[in-house]
Amino acid sequence: MEQFISRCLKAARGDKPAELIAEIVRDTVAVPHSIVEALGEPGRATINKLYVSDELTILDVIWPPKAKFLPHNHNTWAVIGVYQGREENVFWRRIKDDSDGKIEVESTQSVVSGEVVSLSENLIHSVTNPLSSPTRAIHVYGGNFFALERSEWNPTTLIEQPYDVAKNIGR
Repeated sequence: MEQFISRCLKAARGDKPAELIAEIVRDTVAVPHSIVEALGEPGRATINKLYVSDELTILDVIWPPKAKFLPHNHNTWAVIGVYQGREENVFWRRIKDDSDGKIEVESTQSVVSGEVVSLSENLIHSVTNPLSSPTRAIHVYGGNFFALERSEWNPTTLIEQPYDVAKNIGR
């Protein structure tokens, strides 16, 4: 993991950091058992902080079975590499000129073990683990994930509201 973090930090300081980090994450999740060996078997669903700074956040995320996370943004680029299980992403777009910041579905994408998805700075997505077993993924963000001002959207009205870190991390 130290080598992985070091490579990501070097890439974060270069041109096109998200693209470079996507390649690093792709290489890493291509050998999922090595990540499990390095990080261990999960005892429960959790978010493990592997590295956090103003420059970069690297997390080992273990989604519980059947977990669903509201539409949200990151306000920075993100690279997510699944190394166990599967996640279903719904990508949303803002409805033009809507004063409440409402969103509508734009597309969907399944990400399975060994695959990587890159999210742009302005992207809004929701995530589901459709499986009866945990899903594990390495998440790399271009900034301090825990300090960024973000939004989430009400699941019923699809109206924008402030992101509640404590509620979402405490799952």
